[in-house]
Amino acid sequence: MKRVAQLPVKGKKVLLRCDFNVSLTKRGCVDGDIRIRQATPTINYLLKKGAKVILISHFKEPKEKRSIREARKRKLKEGSIYPVKKRLSFLLKKRVKFVDDCIGEKVEREIEKMKDGDVVLLENLRMYKEEKENSLFFAKKLAVLADLYVNDAFSVSHRKHASIAQIPLLLPSAGGMLMQKEIKVLEKIKRNPRKPVVAVVGGAKVESKITAVKYFLENADHVLLGGKIANTMLAVRGIAFNLPSPGEEMVRAVREMDYTSPRLHLPVDVITSLDDTGKKGVRETAPGSVRKEEDIFDIGKETIKLYGDIIKEAGTVIWAGPLGFAEKKAFEKGTKDVGKSIVKNDKALKVVGGGDTNKTLMELGLLEKMDLISYGGGAMLTYLRRGPMPGIKALEK
Repeated sequence: MKRVAQLPVKGKKVLLRCDFNVSLTKRGCVDGDIRIRQATPTINYLLKKGAKVILISHFKEPKEKRSIREARKRKLKEGSIYPVKKRLSFLLKKRVKFVDDCIGEKVEREIEKMKDGDVVLLENLRMYKEEKENSLFFAKKLAVLADLYVNDAFSVSHRKHASIAQIPLLLPSAGGMLMQKEIKVLEKIKRNPRKPVVAVVGGAKVESKITAVKYFLENADHVLLGGKIANTMLAVRGIAFNLPSPGEEMVRAVREMDYTSPRLHLPVDVITSLDDTGKKGVRETAPGSVRKEEDIFDIGKETIKLYGDIIKEAGTVIWAGPLGFAEKKAFEKGTKDVGKSIVKNDKALKVVGGGDTNKTLMELGLLEKMDLISYGGGAMLTYLRRGPMPGIKALEK
């Protein structure tokens, strides 16, 4: 893959694929701007070199989408990336022009007006269903806007979408600075990690995390589980026998891995509740004592201590997924205390990935103390296990 520094960008129109999929406050302002800040080194580099920078990104998944044929007939407001514009202007200390579409004559006219050192932010790519359909036609509509393409969105490079997998085949392309940094750190973990390697896996997306656990059982020294993936494992192993069955397919997936391995660490105590508000019947108990009317929402004190002792000795820590329902204060302690244990280990290489994990750690003031912050938990895990990365494959071509 070429690096952005290898492209002749002076005076050129550069299509820069970022990941600006940030959360918003109730008032519609950016709530946590780290994804935007992570993109600024590449943007500033291109501006310094005299490029015309055209920013494209997906944003919130619009409930309603349109096709290219419907573009002139229907304008969609829900899911607009516009709130990113103000924050981006503040961070760059420069005016960023927003265009309320990402393809078409209007966009082309605005780009033709650009001067060297200008920045334009285009509308949410996912306003068009052709983006996720990996449409070559849609990619061509985007590619015609620019002379060069740079992908700085490692977080979505495991997805076969038009702006990721198709545009590099149409324009001279390179990886951005954030892309290069993520690959460099993850390659180090794959090829020559500092030992012992500790993987912390949590979160709510059980299917993707099952694959991650399987990989880490083969490549890490310790795998510490929390969240719904831990609950699933406790149920399959018959430890928390009152939890609902995760289903035949999930049971089969768990039993296909070495789920009794001594490398795998499950909660020895848990925080349960009658509902997810944290107001009804919250208690700490052993997994085997969970009642039928309860569910598990966090790890308990003994588990926090056990996990902390393992993390203390780690040479590399990879974290993907909160260890409980950390959005609620009643269930944030496990994630918070394990995060503190990771931060205290000065000698370890600390890598954290995934939007939910990062948002939680940011709110707890721990995020920027990590060595690598990857907003693509799925992309990070896919890359580590050598899964398909269409965005990187396209850049290498």
